[in-house]
Amino acid sequence: MPRALLSVSDKSGVVDFARSLAGLGWDLLSTGGTSRALRDAGLTVADVADVTRFPEMLDGRVKTLHPAVHGGLLARRDLPAHMSAIAEHGIAPIDMVVVNLYPFRQTASKQGVHAEEVIENIDIGGPSMLRSAAKNHDSVWVLVDPSDYGRVLAALEAHDDDLDLRRLLAEKVYAHTASYDAAIASWFAGQRGERFPQEITVPLRLGQSLRYGENPGQQAAFYVEREGEGLSGLVQKGGKELSFNNLLDLEGALLATDPFAGETACAIIKHTTPCGLAVGATGLEAYQKALACDPASAFGSVISFTTPVDATLAEAVATLFVECIVAPAFSDEAVDILGRKKNLRILEGRAKWAPGMLDFKRVRGGVLVQDRPPTNLGDEGWTVVTRRAPSVTEKADLLFAWRAVSSVKSNAIVLARDGATIGIGAGQMSRVDASFLAVHKAKTVGHDPAGSSLGSDAFFPFRDSIDQIADAGVTAVVQPGGSVRDQEVIDAANEKNIAMVFTGQRLFRH
Repeated sequence: MPRALLSVSDKSGVVDFARSLAGLGWDLLSTGGTSRALRDAGLTVADVADVTRFPEMLDGRVKTLHPAVHGGLLARRDLPAHMSAIAEHGIAPIDMVVVNLYPFRQTASKQGVHAEEVIENIDIGGPSMLRSAAKNHDSVWVLVDPSDYGRVLAALEAHDDDLDLRRLLAEKVYAHTASYDAAIASWFAGQRGERFPQEITVPLRLGQSLRYGENPGQQAAFYVEREGEGLSGLVQKGGKELSFNNLLDLEGALLATDPFAGETACAIIKHTTPCGLAVGATGLEAYQKALACDPASAFGSVISFTTPVDATLAEAVATLFVECIVAPAFSDEAVDILGRKKNLRILEGRAKWAPGMLDFKRVRGGVLVQDRPPTNLGDEGWTVVTRRAPSVTEKADLLFAWRAVSSVKSNAIVLARDGATIGIGAGQMSRVDASFLAVHKAKTVGHDPAGSSLGSDAFFPFRDSIDQIADAGVTAVVQPGGSVRDQEVIDAANEKNIAMVFTGQRLFRH
């Protein structure tokens, strides 16, 4: 009779699976809570302790770490010497392992959890059995994922050994145990307060296959670091399948509105950078102000709101060709209105960064790792460096411009007035070009830059940008400072009666 060893933390579907195995003539072995669950369901189950002839000990830390288990898993059925060796020691083969591991991640993420409890949820026997069974997958079925129960049963019922399926299951085991160990290593690093340990492993799970990448000739997929968090936590309420570029733009859209949490804000994103960003008394007002910054570029954009979308706002957005719209919530009427646009993807949720997550950028031969960009951007630590301090109105516009410029690609310049961008210069090779472009874009759509405030993501290396924006009528500037020519820039601002504030913080977005 073939034998299956079942020991699972996630018991979803395990009773039905075990009942099916028993119906196919399998003997069942189990431990602890799994054994009780199977017996309570009326199944006949042998305890692993009966097989090892050794009791569980050390509060269950030692129960399957025994030759009677691992010999039964690792013995190659095609080698007479292996089979003779286990027979000599009274070890019977084990033909299936069904194991999923102690809930380490869930335990470690609990608020206020003690280190002792976390360590007790480091599984030892489970990964050992999985790895032994996966190594001998030619002879042993190994299941770590309850979603595989059905297809394994189908193969057993068809008397199909299906080596390809066995290899896939073994692959899933090693990926799973690697991910599990990575989470443990990350926790230990966190206990030491180490953000960048000697080695780092990032477990990623396939979240979605994509039709193609940035261009149709590139294959692509979306991998998720933590399921249900970030973009994977968004719920799609309508529209076509998300594309590679949609996901990139959604990240840009959420990045743009993150600094405005608690306010009613709208960001309109094109190629991952804002072409309009505004706050308002209502979502509709914020949208109209953001759209007014650059209506032409908003065609085919992705839009992010910090507040729910109602029917009135949905009607306004529906007049524009939009790829995606993301918001914390949508009314039923809004979903119905936006759903009439077949190509418009509707994404609901907040998609926050999980605590402790790092930011990764791929380069040839490696990965650059950094803390995620700041979103809590206030005026703490700001220093007025010019003779004239900004007025109350200018100070409000500078704070808005500082938050807005944080999501614009470098070199980045933002012109702002009344809680809205009126001109954006993004991704330029020089800051003077970015300044020129921001002024040019404002004038192109009918905004007068005179009296506006300017945010720069990094310092001005020369006074040329100040001369240029002064000619356009800009009256206040917020920038990090830190150039060897800061005094030259300050002098230029004083000459032009521009109020200038240094933040001491750079906001590059390459």
